[in-house]
Amino acid sequence: MIDNDNHYRSYTAIYEREIQMKRRYMPRVTACVMALLFVVVSACSNNSTSSNESSPSASAQPTKASFPRTIASAKGDITISKKPERVALVHWGLTQDLLSFDIPSIGVALPFTEKQSVLDNAVYKPYTSKFKGIKIVGENTEVNLEILLQYAPDLIIAGTETNQKVADQLAKIAPTVFLDEKKMDVWNDWQGVMTKFGEMLGQEDAAKQAIDTFAAKIAQAKDQLKNVQGSVAYLQVREKQMWLQGTKSAGHYYEPLGLKPPEQASGGGAALTLEGLIQINPDYLFLGYFNYTDTTLPALADEWEKTDVWKTLKAVKNNQVYKIDGSLAYGYGPISRAYGVDAIVKALK
Repeated sequence: MIDNDNHYRSYTAIYEREIQMKRRYMPRVTACVMALLFVVVSACSNNSTSSNESSPSASAQPTKASFPRTIASAKGDITISKKPERVALVHWGLTQDLLSFDIPSIGVALPFTEKQSVLDNAVYKPYTSKFKGIKIVGENTEVNLEILLQYAPDLIIAGTETNQKVADQLAKIAPTVFLDEKKMDVWNDWQGVMTKFGEMLGQEDAAKQAIDTFAAKIAQAKDQLKNVQGSVAYLQVREKQMWLQGTKSAGHYYEPLGLKPPEQASGGGAALTLEGLIQINPDYLFLGYFNYTDTTLPALADEWEKTDVWKTLKAVKNNQVYKIDGSLAYGYGPISRAYGVDAIVKALK
């Protein structure tokens, strides 16, 4: 709530002066006229000053209250009566976009299981530690309506496609803003998502600051990587599968940073065999492990590294293979992408 009650007031006293005739032969009537003119001019001057000083500056002018506010939603406009203090985000892919805001408590749906959650990762700690509580209300597209009801949110944020099955139930629990996933690319346009969140929460400045900070990071990283030559490939490393990240899913690590993708990475990603990787043969290779924090878990790359074929790769020969946390680097929001940019710069600069 913006406080506009602090207005400035000035009180101006009008002093009377005696007017003496300095010329012996000045007619009495002239002296009276001059005295009258002096009083009038003084009063006008003082009134003008008082008027100017009592007018608040532009920044202090009364503005529209932050709440209640009406937010456009895909299923009809929603009026938010007060600043939300308990927000449930049931779209599993957008948790990162919410963590930069100042909210006492949040409920979130996780991409995987609670056991696999990256929220305990050290990279997330600066964001998650500020909340009084984080309640898990779902996993992937499954929302636990019973837990959500017990959480009693002031506001629910959902996606028209991701949360389609429970849309009606959500609206009965709390005011629900639905992001139109047919019109907004929520997976890649995290800036647009954060801007929308800022509108809902009355924290537009926080959204802008996060977006501007990331833009500055990208500009700095691009300058640091300007001398990198050759192709760069990003792989997902799973237990039994390797996946080439294409420009559609990892484009933010290519053109914005001035890096060149392999021809095979143009467009969407694809499952990858060792033979397929040999054909790509990138100059730089990033292995995004999804067991990065627990190396006791199996990963297909561990098997590939034992083969003679693996050793023929240019990146292997030139010691330009880099291991990163895939569960972070290939996420959808600003926290993941900031981590990825930092990891790439550290490896290549």
